[in-house]
Amino acid sequence: MPTWNSRGLRGSAFEEMINRTNEMYRDNGLSLVQKIPTPITPIEIDHASHQITLAYFDQKSTVDYIGVCQGIPICFDAKESAVETFSLQNIHDHQVKFMTDFKDQGGVAFFLIYYKSLERLYFCPIEDMKVFTDRAAAGGRKSVPIDEMKEEYFFDIKNGFMVPYLEMVDKYLSERDSDKNA
Repeated sequence: MPTWNSRGLRGSAFEEMINRTNEMYRDNGLSLVQKIPTPITPIEIDHASHQITLAYFDQKSTVDYIGVCQGIPICFDAKESAVETFSLQNIHDHQVKFMTDFKDQGGVAFFLIYYKSLERLYFCPIEDMKVFTDRAAAGGRKSVPIDEMKEEYFFDIKNGFMVPYLEMVDKYLSERDSDKNA
């Protein structure tokens, strides 16, 4: 069974920005999206600080966030990269399968990738991520250079904390709908 040794909350600042964005979206009636906690069982607890220092995952996590936007189901996972190449090691087969099934049921499934060194965000639809993971599974590259990402899906943090991902969802849906009608 996999275990978790805490090295701090990696990605927590990015997730906090997403959480604040989700609150703003909810308050403005734009969407209702919630963070899905990863179920863990603590093994060791530092009683002085009341923090879990060793735990194991109860089950495989699917996505970080799930909800609905203007009647459209959405789910996504938040990832960070400190460099200009995105490693596929943290993209798991069960996530790709869940997100692909979610999309096949009419939802929008995607990854939000934060390139810390560039302070830029990337919206990666599941079908694009699947191309990269399938290539890796076939023995190809285990990472994605930034120049392989679609330029139109890069966007910026607004006001120092807001992750305006709904703009990218709208862009994606417009492109998807125009492709269907072509």
